[in-house]
Amino acid sequence: MEAKYYSKKGNGIRCNLCPHSCSIQDGRFGICKARQNQGGVLNALGYGVISSSGLDPMEKKPLYHFHPGSRIFSIGSYGCNLHCDFCQNFEISQSFPVSMPPLRSYQPSEVVEKARVLPENIGIAYTYNEPTISFEFMLETARLAKSKGLLNVAVSNGYINPAPLRELLEVLDAFNIDLKSFSDDFYRSQTGGRLKPVLKTLVTIRELGKHLEIAFLVIPGLNDSLAETKAMVSWIASNLGSNTVLHINRYYPAYKLKIPPTPEERLVELYEIAREKLAYVYLGNLHGNEVGCNTICPSCSSTVIRRNGYHTVISALTREGRCSSCGYGPIVVM
Repeated sequence: MEAKYYSKKGNGIRCNLCPHSCSIQDGRFGICKARQNQGGVLNALGYGVISSSGLDPMEKKPLYHFHPGSRIFSIGSYGCNLHCDFCQNFEISQSFPVSMPPLRSYQPSEVVEKARVLPENIGIAYTYNEPTISFEFMLETARLAKSKGLLNVAVSNGYINPAPLRELLEVLDAFNIDLKSFSDDFYRSQTGGRLKPVLKTLVTIRELGKHLEIAFLVIPGLNDSLAETKAMVSWIASNLGSNTVLHINRYYPAYKLKIPPTPEERLVELYEIAREKLAYVYLGNLHGNEVGCNTICPSCSSTVIRRNGYHTVISALTREGRCSSCGYGPIVVM
């Protein structure tokens, strides 16, 4: 299928989907390997190709303040426009349509119909790999889903240009954006990308009023400095608001990176730093942790949501998502 967001450049093509702005000669691929110049036409190779799907808890995305306790039909394809040495989902994110055996392609209508018949499902989450490199399929599916009364959620690295992002924002309801570091050097050396475009994506999502949560994977010695975390948290509070939800997640060795897992003590230390300026901070990828699981009302300190893994109990929220003890909020989208 012909891709959107590209222009002619001499004898080649410039892809305008993400900040890489790949210049692609005939027969060649962009960095994501999901878009190819075929005779002067940019084709989206992974259109409709789904590698993984499942009915997940919303908390698995992770989204803790968007319809807590609900379930959402999650789909993923192949590939990514970043190449993180520490990718926790590298089996599909660092594989590409061109290297896969022939796979069935699904139409948006098939995905939406599946989502509609799944029990207790409230929508579709575009996740597992980087969903925006399947922009065309994602956009068409989300439009159809929205017309059928389903919600749309994206779990993304945020590495997308403003124009396609704004088009997606017309039909998407919630985002979890992976902020990998607050250092441009880290982005360049560890992911092959840059920090500034991701920050711009975060600001745009907030400005257009969509639900936003941020995930931060803490890697020992690479992005876990106290000074950098303080700077990141200050930026989030100043530019996105102190009620922005931040998930601080434990790293485990994966893909090319074999550094030992993040010490729990470091995660708790960063959690305490973040809590100084942000109302909602959580710790993830920890087993049996009691700190950073529950949602606490910033006004009266009541525990409004209790969590044990992906098991969620709403303990003190009104139907409007406000604290039932003091009326503060809304704390979550219900």
